[in-house]
Amino acid sequence: MDTNTETLIVKALTESAQLKLQVAKELRNEIAAAAKLIGDVFLAGGKLLLCGNGGSAADAQHIAGEFVGRFRIERAALPAIALNVNTSVLTAIGNDYGFEKVFARQVEAMAVAGDALFGISTSGQSENVALAMDVARSKGCKTIALIGGVLGRVGEKADIAIAIPSRDTPRIQESHIAVAHVICDLVEQRVAAELSKES
Repeated sequence: MDTNTETLIVKALTESAQLKLQVAKELRNEIAAAAKLIGDVFLAGGKLLLCGNGGSAADAQHIAGEFVGRFRIERAALPAIALNVNTSVLTAIGNDYGFEKVFARQVEAMAVAGDALFGISTSGQSENVALAMDVARSKGCKTIALIGGVLGRVGEKADIAIAIPSRDTPRIQESHIAVAHVICDLVEQRVAAELSKES
C-alpha cells in the first residue's frame, strides 16, 4: 500500500469517528427526542413517512426497512413508508407539478393527524423535503429533520432537528445512518417492551 492511500484511509475513518463522537456529545438529547416521538407515533397506531434525495433517499428506504422488518429483535412490524421508492408516482408528480412537489403530494395523500414525517437532507435546504414538512404540519403530523451543517429550510420546519455539525457531505451521511440506527434501536426496544406488556 502506498503512503497516499494509507493516509486517505486513516484520515477518512478518523474524521468519521471523531464526528460521531461529537454527535454523541452534542446531539444526544435530540436523538432521544426523535426516538421518543417515533415510538409515541407507533404506539398510538400512527405511521412514519420518510423522504430524502440521493443518498438521503437510500437512508429513508434503509430506515423504513428496519422498522417494517426488524432491527435487532423480533416484534410486530411497524408502519414506515419511504416516499422516494415509487418511480411512477415520483415521475407523475414531477411531470405534472414539478420535482419540488414529489414528496408533498404524497404526504397530502397518505398522512393523517398523529403520523410523523422524517425528512433527511444533507444540506438542510432540499426544497421538496421542506415542502413535505409544510404539508405534514398542516395535517397535524409531527416532523423530524436529519440534516447537516446549519438548520436550513428543512430544519427550521421540524419539531425536532438533528443537525450534524459538519459541511462535509460524506461525513454527514455517515453520521446520518449511525444516528438513524440508534433511533431504530431505541424505538424497537421501547415498542417491543410495550407490546409485550399488552399481550
